[in-house]
Formats: sequence, C-alpha cells, structure tokens
Amino acid sequence: MAVLSLQSITAAGLAATYSTAAGGGDKIPLGASNIFLHVKNGGASPVTVTITTQANSYKGLTVPDRTVTVANATDKFIGPIDSSLHADINQQASVGYSAVTSVTVAALRI
Repeated sequence: MAVLSLQSITAAGLAATYSTAAGGGDKIPLGASNIFLHVKNGGASPVTVTITTQANSYKGLTVPDRTVTVANATDKFIGPIDSSLHADINQQASVGYSAVTSVTVAALRI
C-alpha cells in the first residue's frame, strides 16, 4: 500500500504526476481540505474504486464505503474526500481498486 503524494493545484497550474494504482490499495493524506482522487483507467474493463469509510455512522445514519466505477478507457475525479468520514488514525484515507492493470492515480488538492 503506497501513500500518494498530495499535489496542489494553484493559479499557475499543475502538471500532475500519476502513480500506478497499487494492487494492495493506496493511502491519501487528508491533512487539508478539498482533496480529490483522479483515477485514469486505461484498461479494457471498468474498475471499481473504493474509499473506506472509517466513521460508519453520522447522526444516526449508516455511511457506507464510497464506491465509484471508472469505465474502461476513461477517467474520473472522485471527491472531495471528507476527512471526518474517511481519515484513519494517521489522517489518511484507504483506497482500494477492483483491478490495477493500466490504472494510474493522483491525489490532488484544489
């Protein structure tokens, strides 16, 4: 499980660096607000991205893990990723992937 580097989008722009999605999942640092995960699926099949919910209830409601399907040969921005729901004790969100072949990811802060 790799910890993704958080990259900030500024007024001057950002040439984001993408990492190969890790087979065991990735972690996203959540020490700031407005954090998104950009997933590029270059594979031939859809990929389901799961962001684990650490706080499984909010005001009496059950909060499931966030799951997003990224169709083949497309990309999606997922977020914002809320630290009050997704942060573990290290202030990181856990991300899992149904497949990682030809999948790249970047953790972005707007």
